[in-house]
Amino acid sequence: MLFLLRMLLMGLHFMLAGVLGVLVGLCRPFNPDNSRLCARLYALPAMWILRLNVKADVDSLRNKPGTCVIIANHQSNYDLFVFGNVVPYRTVCIAKKSLKWVPLFGQLFWLAGNVLIDRGNAHKARRAMLTTTHTLQHENTSIWVFPEGTRNLGKGLLPFKKGAFHMAIAAGVPIVQVCVSNYVTHIQLNRWNSGDVLIRSLPPIPTVGMTADDIPALMQACHAQMEACIVEMGRELQSPATIELPSS
Repeated sequence: MLFLLRMLLMGLHFMLAGVLGVLVGLCRPFNPDNSRLCARLYALPAMWILRLNVKADVDSLRNKPGTCVIIANHQSNYDLFVFGNVVPYRTVCIAKKSLKWVPLFGQLFWLAGNVLIDRGNAHKARRAMLTTTHTLQHENTSIWVFPEGTRNLGKGLLPFKKGAFHMAIAAGVPIVQVCVSNYVTHIQLNRWNSGDVLIRSLPPIPTVGMTADDIPALMQACHAQMEACIVEMGRELQSPATIELPSS
């Protein structure tokens, strides 16, 4: 019964947040800080409805070194609500073009200045990547990417795609890694307190002086660091010391 009630409230919240987000986008279209504001619109009420206890240790994200490419693990559609708590100032996201047609959310996403990529068209995808390089270098705007390219459904970190690393090296900006603990297979939405979630950012990795030849090693290093961080957060959540987490 509690699960069904939560799903009903989440559906209503999703629509209401979409309406408010579209209004924000219409008032100041394509402002790169719309993403942060809209992320909070979705995340803060959702955490209350779902009763997820989120603890964020993301100083290197909040105090990021100017513009950067932010990479994060991608578990499920709930990432919108979980990561929405920590999206920093002037940060836009890269996502598949088909999101544009999701009622309210798609229009909000577009008006927020996010980058929509047609993954089925290599030429358009490359052109979009060139646009992001200009954004990183000249518009004081960071870009959030899920380098796995799809949801891993809590089954472990998938192999990374090269796009985010190409962008960072082309623009000469650091990479900031953001990790969220495995929550998809652990949350229990039929209980009053659904579960605990940890979010952690890692120190920035500079890319100045790197070339395309450095991408494989850079991808491997980031994957290994994020995987280790996710495993460590899983251990912490199993410890009694992390049973009570403040709500972010």
